[in-house]
Amino acid sequence: MEYNIRGQHIQVTDAMRDYVEKKLNRLEKYFEAPITSETTVTMSVTKGKHAVEVTIPLSSAMLRAEEKSEDMYASIDLVVDKLDRQIRKHKTKINSKLRKESGIRTLFKDDTAPSVRVLDEEEDYELVRTKRFLLKPMDVEEAILQMNMVGHSFFMFANSDTKEVNVVYKRSDGRYGLLESD
Repeated sequence: MEYNIRGQHIQVTDAMRDYVEKKLNRLEKYFEAPITSETTVTMSVTKGKHAVEVTIPLSSAMLRAEEKSEDMYASIDLVVDKLDRQIRKHKTKINSKLRKESGIRTLFKDDTAPSVRVLDEEEDYELVRTKRFLLKPMDVEEAILQMNMVGHSFFMFANSDTKEVNVVYKRSDGRYGLLESD
């Protein structure tokens, strides 16, 4: 794995960098082929909380996790554990989807032996509601205002500047984010 490790409001030391790489390298055991994409790790300190965010872009999926704690090394451990759980939880589902859609053998290793095979409980993603509405053209600031007025954590709108559908959302740090299509 190649890493892009950066710090926000914190100097990333060699010891921290080595610790992150050592911990994340443990995840390679789950993959059929080595990961060729660059793994992005962002470490930050805000209001005394040490946060670590990891993004691993794969050929047909995106793994992402974020954790905060009082200690940077504890945050690294927590985020790697979260990624480990995500991979194990979704391994069967992603592999079967890939086999159906693209003919790729698998993304994750099938490391369960037939004699001790553990049946994964597949989580059903039940769609319970569909909404349709006309997207009013507006700028980002107006979309944030509308989102706050309706009390939601996200808001979809037609961006009047780019003429594309965008989503604004409220981040856990209280600031706002914008999702745009590529």
